[in-house]
Amino acid sequence: MLVRDLESSLLARFPRGDAEAWDHVGLSVGDPDAEVRGVMCSLDATLDSLRAACSLGCNVLLTHHPVYISAPDSFCPSSAERPSSSAVVYEAARLGVSVISLHTNLDRSHEARASLPGLLGMEARSSLEHPSDPDATGLGSLCTCDPITLGDLAVRLRYSFETVPTVWGDSGMTVSRPAFLGGSLGDFGELAVRAGADVVVTGEVGYHRAQDLSLRGMGVVALGHDRSEQPFCSILADACASIGVPAEHVYVNPLPTQWWVPTQGDFA
Repeated sequence: MLVRDLESSLLARFPRGDAEAWDHVGLSVGDPDAEVRGVMCSLDATLDSLRAACSLGCNVLLTHHPVYISAPDSFCPSSAERPSSSAVVYEAARLGVSVISLHTNLDRSHEARASLPGLLGMEARSSLEHPSDPDATGLGSLCTCDPITLGDLAVRLRYSFETVPTVWGDSGMTVSRPAFLGGSLGDFGELAVRAGADVVVTGEVGYHRAQDLSLRGMGVVALGHDRSEQPFCSILADACASIGVPAEHVYVNPLPTQWWVPTQGDFA
């Protein structure tokens, strides 16, 4: 399989038309006519993920987040004076690694819709973007579940996503209509309100949005942007295997520890 065949098959499954107009999806750097030797699936395109791909003999780095949305002014070795994407593209070209990204087109897929609630044994009944049309592709997930307190839900989320969530709302409040949206919540909190959700689980949310939703009676759980979307890497890996890349040549890059939470006794 050639890189161009891999890209076209992935875009047939996750169409460009489902991506936001501002997004940058598909092949960013690489030789479309190169034979695919292996695929590393990673949330982000970084120098570390490039090196991890090369160490396993992969010449394709398939990511959820694009290496850039707007191209940097130059592509040069790593430097504090330039954005990190500059060095990633430079190094990918130098190493002969093709970088392909599936971002908001993957976010709108039925696979992404099912992924996050599925980790808790919940089933999405529609997207958050199109709550009245279960068959339509769209961002986020709307679910129903057995009644559970917000505190207990937060504990389940902590262990399912291996993170320390930030929670807004009364821990004792009962919820049964959760909404999920990986990444940034943005204005989708209002869609969750209109759809009748009583808690929204997301990656990150601005202070004033979280405060406003909480004061209006909705629980808000922020998992961390990366933690909320790492499960999408498994979707990428499954897609590669299903279109003909040998499963033994498809890898998922573990999520690195990029941020941390201090606890009592950690420091003198």
